[in-house]
Amino acid sequence: MPPKRTSTSAAPAMSLAAIRQLIVNGIATALEEQAATMENTDNPNINTGPRKTDVAKRGNYKDNCAKENKVTFATGTLTDDALSWWNAYTQPIGIEQANKITWSELKRLLTNKYCPRTEVKKMEDKFYNLVVKRNDLKTYIKRFQELTVLCSNMVPNYEKFMEVFIRGLPKSIEGNVTASKPQTLKEAITITHKLMEHVIKHNSAQETNDHK
Repeated sequence: MPPKRTSTSAAPAMSLAAIRQLIVNGIATALEEQAATMENTDNPNINTGPRKTDVAKRGNYKDNCAKENKVTFATGTLTDDALSWWNAYTQPIGIEQANKITWSELKRLLTNKYCPRTEVKKMEDKFYNLVVKRNDLKTYIKRFQELTVLCSNMVPNYEKFMEVFIRGLPKSIEGNVTASKPQTLKEAITITHKLMEHVIKHNSAQETNDHK
């Protein structure tokens, strides 16, 4: 029987969506950020009791995520379908041997399983074709930030990144945002909000005048 996962010093569990994010955004960096953010917080995805089908043992990120422990730590945070996949992978060779695979090999296995090229292409298309709909700037920014994480390797430099963001804005403010030459996404968002508020107020006033 595979060894049970313990809940001591639990690391944050990863959903399928999180796995895809880690793969595309650079697993090592994203894993560190996720662990740092979620450590010592309540996580409803973590099962605090032992599970018979679990293979990997959870570890404390800061103590155990040295280079040689990356695979053990990462696989110890898997849940649901991802955990079942890892269990199936380890059964023929044993958990100890499975944990000896290289970090690059684990990334390759996860990429092949959960991030095939067809799925990556779909995300890329969504990223480059994302636009503000019905002046709903909040939804646009939220989705842009999500796709930025998933598609970070697609954008060659920060200038291109800003270009994609601005290109999705309404034509009525796109030129003004570009002319403002924002240096960061936060700055671009602030400028965009101000311009959008002005446009909405102008349109509202125009509609009021039209009905007089």
